Amino acid sequence: MTMPAIVPVLRSFDEAKMRSFYLDFLGFSLDWQHRFAPELPLYVQLSRGYWVLHLSEHHGDACPGATLRLSTQRLDELHGDLLAKAYGNARPGIETMPWGSREMTIWDPFGNRFIFNEPLSE
Repeated sequence: MTMPAIVPVLRSFDEAKMRSFYLDFLGFSLDWQHRFAPELPLYVQLSRGYWVLHLSEHHGDACPGATLRLSTQRLDELHGDLLAKAYGNARPGIETMPWGSREMTIWDPFGNRFIFNEPLSE
């Protein structure tokens, strides 16, 4: 049986900050966006490779403070790409964890934590 992907919904409060962090810094692409009217909250789908996220400005869709673990086989490459962008609000490092992975933690402007992880080589 094939299981569909799980797509987290995260809270967003500011479209400009969302675009700066997710599109410009993290390198996600905007797949689509929706508003019921120009003055109403924004809902978007973003993706980068096999990672897919939904961000919502709608009250009640999600609470700030979520933690997501995103697996990669290219943590050093991702780390280098992010540092090269010189984003003013994040300069992440990589830590080797005692449970057998290397991890890079980044907080978004809305209080959500991303832990990019790569298993240690055997």
